Amino acid sequence: MRMFRGSFVAIVTPFSKDGRKIDYGLFRELLQWHLQSGTDGIVPAGCTGEAATLSHEEQVRLIEFTVKTVSGRAKVVAGTGSNCTAEALHLTQAARKVGADAAMLITPYYNKPTPEGQYRHYRLLAEKGGLPLMLYNVPSRTGINMLPETVARLHREVENVMAIKEAGGSVDQVSAIKRLCDIAVMSGDDSLTLPMMAVGASGVVSVLANLLPAEVKAMVDAAARGDFNRARQLHYQMLPLMKAMFLETNPICIKTALRLVGRGNGVLRMPLCEMQPKTLASLKDALREYGLKIKG
Repeated sequence: MRMFRGSFVAIVTPFSKDGRKIDYGLFRELLQWHLQSGTDGIVPAGCTGEAATLSHEEQVRLIEFTVKTVSGRAKVVAGTGSNCTAEALHLTQAARKVGADAAMLITPYYNKPTPEGQYRHYRLLAEKGGLPLMLYNVPSRTGINMLPETVARLHREVENVMAIKEAGGSVDQVSAIKRLCDIAVMSGDDSLTLPMMAVGASGVVSVLANLLPAEVKAMVDAAARGDFNRARQLHYQMLPLMKAMFLETNPICIKTALRLVGRGNGVLRMPLCEMQPKTLASLKDALREYGLKIKG
């Protein structure tokens, strides 16, 4: 479980201007920036990486490219989740073959399995996938919450279930999980990272780290060493931007922000589209308030 601590980035997937291909040149630049900034882990092909619009071939190649570029300098936790257990297994086994350190798997969405169904889904993936697993609980996207009791059961009974990205928006949920078991909990909500770490979380899988990798890393490291005065200072400085990243559906805002500061082209795959004028203005205000220069 020592693998799952620190500042991990839920990294965006840059596309060509027509959106048809992954821009690997730009992706390499982003990865190198994260390595220079001290990011502890890279999470490609998650929700922020628009995995829902990637083909399986694109997804596996993106993971492989991440592994080769990072070359052991940070952990690579591959997004391999699906609401189809067989599909998730295929992607997890493929991630293992290309060298990922672990896999992150979203709770099955749309078909909304019962706690028993969730347990069987993850148990099979852990036993046959060949990688340490990070569960991913995000009820706003899946329509169902993974109960702390289910998390604890999996961690106790299934060897490879080592961590959970908790994006349910509840510090109480983290407290309940940590009361029941010692699984590594990673915050899935930037604005709740600090309070979650106060009750036992070990880090974050961050959206904002796409834009402020060194700053998110500094906040997480400060909290981990017990320097909560420094961690709070950084938290409050970044809070308006943390909130601005969700003015519209993720990753619309973070990709737009990267474009505005000159680190991306902002291209999204449909059905996602560009920001609306009112929310775009609010995003620009938050960037300027933080002191970031808008280039485009």
